Amino acid sequence: MIDVLDNKRAATRFRILVEIAERQPAVSQGEIADAVGVTSQAVSEYIRDLVEDGFVEKEGRSRYRATNEGVDWLFSAATDVRRFADHVTEDVLGSVQEDAAVAVESVQEGDTVSLFMDEGLLRARPGEDSATGVATTDAAAGEVVGVTGFEGVIELQPGEVDIIQVPPVRSDETPDYERIREATEGADLVAAAGVEAVGVLREMDIDSRTHFAAGEVAADAASRGLDVVVVATTDAVGRVTDALRDSEISYAVR
Repeated sequence: MIDVLDNKRAATRFRILVEIAERQPAVSQGEIADAVGVTSQAVSEYIRDLVEDGFVEKEGRSRYRATNEGVDWLFSAATDVRRFADHVTEDVLGSVQEDAAVAVESVQEGDTVSLFMDEGLLRARPGEDSATGVATTDAAAGEVVGVTGFEGVIELQPGEVDIIQVPPVRSDETPDYERIREATEGADLVAAAGVEAVGVLREMDIDSRTHFAAGEVAADAASRGLDVVVVATTDAVGRVTDALRDSEISYAVR
């Protein structure tokens, strides 16, 4: 394993080779020195070592290229950096960061709590389950409690998103009221996209949580396990589906 974080020289060597690969073939040692934070003389010495090791080839004055061996080394080193970053964010910071949850039962500071999602919110109760944490505050049932020391995985099944189209005002078509009623009755959340969609839902006395950024709202809610129906004017469907695709949320347009 190549650990470019093991010492300053290895890290500097890695950064200089990255700069060469990015700037090749015309390489300014002065610009690399400014970017890396070392002297131009030091850059020259590093480049000479990289050439000797077969990681860089010189094509002429101030013209260098990373060789296949150099690129392979960069990939290996970058993989190590990524693994270390994942370790820090997931194993280290993930266990010490503090988050908020709704206590479903009385909780005391220092209690081990079981964590789960319900109605799109993180919940905590005393005890141990597949996902646990440690309470950092006291809280009565229904109050917000601080939680840290996370372990395990919270079981969560992503919700479904159905998009029901309604015709634009310029169309002679009639909205499919029966389909809208059937779809929204079992939904955890209903959103509207487009003025016509808002109008149809109001006409049917169906409560929609939002008519702003419906796609983003649906994506966030579905990622938290809620089933969502978006009633959208035909002209607005594309904006909704774009947001869902960007969030990698599956959906059906009806």
